[in-house]
Amino acid sequence: MTETVSVDFADGVAHVRLNRPEKHNALNMALFRALEETLDKLAQQSGLRAVVLAGEGPSFCAGIDLQSLAAQPEQLEEMHRLLSDTDAHGSNLYQRVCVGWQRLPVPVIAAITGHCYGGGMQIALGCDMRIATSDSKFSIMEIRWGIVPDMGATVTTRSLLRYDQLLDLTLSGRVVEAPEALELGLITRVAPDAHVAAQELASAIANKSPDAVRAAKSLFLSTRQASEKDSLALEAKVQAGLLGRPNQMEAVMAGMAQREPRFSD
Repeated sequence: MTETVSVDFADGVAHVRLNRPEKHNALNMALFRALEETLDKLAQQSGLRAVVLAGEGPSFCAGIDLQSLAAQPEQLEEMHRLLSDTDAHGSNLYQRVCVGWQRLPVPVIAAITGHCYGGGMQIALGCDMRIATSDSKFSIMEIRWGIVPDMGATVTTRSLLRYDQLLDLTLSGRVVEAPEALELGLITRVAPDAHVAAQELASAIANKSPDAVRAAKSLFLSTRQASEKDSLALEAKVQAGLLGRPNQMEAVMAGMAQREPRFSD
């Protein structure tokens, strides 16, 4: 049986792919479970510097697999039950597979092609950066099925969209093409080949001090809703924890010698 999520690890970068191409990587319970397991493994992966998340086939993820739910109504009962089954963070399974990418200490880059709808859109929003092809299409589509976005969107959209923009997309369920998605802030940038661009960015990140990379992600996530005073204090605290450490000194020495750095984990 083919794995619903594949993971390859090379040179500090984990390449994660949703693997239901014949279904445009639509989400069923098996895929939800596989994503949760993948996140748990990545959290324990030694030497991890960055993650690239993509979909096999023509699309990133087309949202919930409605055909699967119709064919197996017991899945709907399980999905309903799991809404109230939360972890120490207060998140259920569906929320964990989205906000879980932000909980990883390293940057996560979504490489988006084709459809990025509903639950797929929410998974992408949970990543730190989103690179998409110009023909990609996006939708917060849940309203079409009489429900609301419930996979962490209230957290992941805080610093991306204005309230009116979020309500517009949520209540209309309209499809947004890449140029508008970029203008709104749904995606980070557009590239001819999203996966190549994401890999290049991940490789560049993997070549930087892992201490500084992890600190930067943690700093900006922690200060999104913080006061100016608390943000400035945390910024100074984080910097003080980096200065003079072995990886920081190696970054300076490598730069001065114009050689590749040799960082330790």
